[in-house]
Amino acid sequence: MKGKAIAIGLILLMFILLIPIPLRYKDGGTVEYRALLYSVYDVHRLAIEPVGGYDEGIIVEILGIEIFNNVD
Repeated sequence: MKGKAIAIGLILLMFILLIPIPLRYKDGGTVEYRALLYSVYDVHRLAIEPVGGYDEGIIVEILGIEIFNNVD
């Protein structure tokens, strides 16, 4: 009985840590999918360069450390 309760508790904890919540930014269309362990940014924002245009790409962070960035 205790083993089942522990297993159910661990499964619930994993869901809480891994299910992302989408957050929309007001910078032109960037969406951040944030969970407790990781964040994924789907970037679509106005470029700072004087030429204009948009920066687009994906940024992935795990535990706050950026592991992937292909934003142009």
